[in-house]
Amino acid sequence: MAMDTQSRRHFLKVATALGTLGVAAPLATQLAGMNVAAAQTATDYRALVCIFLFGGNDAHNTVLATDTDSWARYMSARNTGADPIALLPPGAAPTTTNMRVPGGWGGVLPIVPNTPNPVPAGTNATTRTFALHPMLAPLMPIWNAQRLAVVANAGPLIQPTTKAQFRARSVPLPSNIGSHNDQQATWMAGEPEGARRGWGGKIADQMLSSNGQNAVFTAVSPAGNTVFLAGNQIVQYQVANTMSPAIRIGSAYTPTFGASAAFSTAVRDTIRDNAGPSFFGIDHSTVVRRSMDSADLLNQSFTGAAVTGVPAPPPYVNPINGNTEGNGLATQLQTIARMIAAAPALGIRRQVFFASIGGWDTHDTQNTSQTPLLARVAHAMAYFDAVMGNVGGADMRNRVTTFTMSDFSRTFTTNGDGTDHAWGGHYFVMGGAVRGRDMYGQYPTIGVDQGTFNNPDQQGNNTIPTTSVDQYGATLGRWFGLGDTELATVFRNLGNYNTRTLGFL
Repeated sequence: MAMDTQSRRHFLKVATALGTLGVAAPLATQLAGMNVAAAQTATDYRALVCIFLFGGNDAHNTVLATDTDSWARYMSARNTGADPIALLPPGAAPTTTNMRVPGGWGGVLPIVPNTPNPVPAGTNATTRTFALHPMLAPLMPIWNAQRLAVVANAGPLIQPTTKAQFRARSVPLPSNIGSHNDQQATWMAGEPEGARRGWGGKIADQMLSSNGQNAVFTAVSPAGNTVFLAGNQIVQYQVANTMSPAIRIGSAYTPTFGASAAFSTAVRDTIRDNAGPSFFGIDHSTVVRRSMDSADLLNQSFTGAAVTGVPAPPPYVNPINGNTEGNGLATQLQTIARMIAAAPALGIRRQVFFASIGGWDTHDTQNTSQTPLLARVAHAMAYFDAVMGNVGGADMRNRVTTFTMSDFSRTFTTNGDGTDHAWGGHYFVMGGAVRGRDMYGQYPTIGVDQGTFNNPDQQGNNTIPTTSVDQYGATLGRWFGLGDTELATVFRNLGNYNTRTLGFL
């Protein structure tokens, strides 16, 4: 039975806004959120690029406090067990040629923030000093060029939370701290597992009107389906990491079961036909037609000189075994760089991207697991920074901001050869608009409670975040073009903080 005229008009309005189905969520799910109007417009180009580290990266071995007081507690907690995970101090030369243990990597890499990070209660040092994991060496030139910053001790929060409040459960807390699925969802969507809208997608919603008729390419993932890019209006566009990135409706383009090209053409024409008697069939064909046309448009745009000029990532060498291997994260960032290069031809002014790399759940063999992963991240980010310096013949660094997220950090103490699930961690923000070579947020006191020492920032093995995901995301959203009203809509807990943006952009 055909729809009535009013229902059909509503469906057509929604279908036109969707533009394409790609391979995203089912149609009914996509239609459910199509009731929020775009709020902002833009005349320049800007992009946000999220890199998600799935599994929970050990931030304590990524960005380290190296002042004497902090380092002593770090070594006491981590230089133990069957396979110690404590890194060597700054300036230390490799003590062994065995690249499977920290002694083979040399000392951590000192970084000096432009602004001294406050010394928290419980730390006896007069000043704080910091360093990065030895495998993050490719990021050092970017840090020194002031295009890289650290956001310290961030994580999901509902409101500012002290140790006493956490222990007493006297304030609302995020659901299921330490659960992979719940904390991944909370980082990306502000809600536990089952969330259907992410803040990347909701930010993109607010700028959708800036992208004109090709707004379907506003939220793009070369890493598969993600709640992070799901908005109320936005339907994420998933792409393949190839020079023909659009994921097509296969039967409409290639012969199947030995059929001829003419048969495939007939199939394509049939599913694009919107002249049938059924209103639903007409509307469905309209959406499918737009999906196919968008795929053709995107693939055609990838033949342009600006896109084909994006170089391939340099070889990645695994530091543990010395083998030259693929780096899937670098490949995803290459696809994102190509999408950015294609943006002017497509008339796109605002884009949000999602890339990811898994394997960070280092309960065991952390030395040989986290180390090559950090090397992959540094290799990929350094490549992307270099490419952004000359995309389509223009320096795009000031217009593209890249940032990292992860489920959570890991326990401060080792379990013998790895670490377990925890909470607050440290993250990177990169780009020409970043106020780099600096650290934002309070770096926490280091060490577990012992004797007379009572760490105000840590409950047991859990470091309590002092910076919320809402503040982190709101800072990115402000740069992207959102005002206070829009930010409050996207980040529902933002009003619980006196400082609502962090100042790194």
